[in-house]
Amino acid sequence: MDEHKYSLLGQINDPSDLKKLKIEDLSVLSEELRHFIIDILSNNSGHLGASLGVVELTVALHYVFNTPYDQIVWDVGHQAYSHKILTGRKDIFHTT
Repeated sequence: MDEHKYSLLGQINDPSDLKKLKIEDLSVLSEELRHFIIDILSNNSGHLGASLGVVELTVALHYVFNTPYDQIVWDVGHQAYSHKILTGRKDIFHTT
């Protein structure tokens, strides 16, 4: 991952890292997360629309709730791309 391109996302390895950000940074993180997903899926197969549609929702859920204690249920697996990336699977996301 390009740490310069994804300066905030590069700092997130689990939801506790996300909670260290200022609320004003969440929109920037969401933008970086969206670009990260597009970059990965441009070279690999995956579902783009559903995953991009829940980026802000995923960031907000992890910012507000105490995950993994508070559980999140996704409608379909490809809506969970952002969730996977924010919960420690960013470095292997390209393999899913």
